[in-house]
Amino acid sequence: MHSIKISDLSILLIEPSAMQLKVILQHLRSEGITNIEGISSGKEALAVLEQHQPDLIVSALYLPDMTAIELLERIRHDEKLHNISFMLVSSESSFDVLDSIRQAGVVAILPKPFVHEDLKNALRSSIEFIDPQEISLEHYDIENVKVLVVDDSALARKHITRVLNNMGIVKITQAHDGSEGLEIFRKDQQAFDLIITDYNMPIMDGQQLIKHIRGELMNSVIPILMVTSEDNQTRLSNVHKAGVSAICDKPFDPQTVKEMIYRVFDA
Repeated sequence: MHSIKISDLSILLIEPSAMQLKVILQHLRSEGITNIEGISSGKEALAVLEQHQPDLIVSALYLPDMTAIELLERIRHDEKLHNISFMLVSSESSFDVLDSIRQAGVVAILPKPFVHEDLKNALRSSIEFIDPQEISLEHYDIENVKVLVVDDSALARKHITRVLNNMGIVKITQAHDGSEGLEIFRKDQQAFDLIITDYNMPIMDGQQLIKHIRGELMNSVIPILMVTSEDNQTRLSNVHKAGVSAICDKPFDPQTVKEMIYRVFDA
């Protein structure tokens, strides 16, 4: 049971359009949220963050002085701010544009206009980040679960590691791409209980990594969870054929990751 509710959230809302700002404010207030500060630029946001930290930042993509991607990268590289949850609200549909912000770690990407229920689900996800609950596994001591995280994005690795830490998983090894991940796993296959990998990576992608583990190393036991922004169904079908245990979208809901971990460990 979480100790805070949606209505308890403090939110920094960044939206240059006065009309859009008003619309989003109405949606947030309808959930009982009263602690909301509305501003219109990235510079204003950074000034606010110097003074106090909200539970959640909700931002448009294109701000007058910077993009939400640039703002989020500055936040993620600041040790005082890097854990703040971030939600994007944008009409942008370009995969390449949105992928950068997915990799940096966001709780949700909502379209403009968005459905209120999607906003409510995203706010629930924010609670999972702000007030995390450890998971309890029947057959494993969660503190001793050893995970190999493979992703070419340092921000993505940091984000995934934070989510795992929040669940009580602390024994985490990181690899910068599939090739490095394979070499680490090849040295001692008994050293890990779970592999979490991205799909799109240089040198060796997630699908190739899975093929090597299932084929070359003949390891059909280790659970492999793929966390990816890939939306090409043909490619994802090939990943399933390669032997992935589960696939989760970026941005991901921590509760979804918890449920997947339950399935692969306590099946």
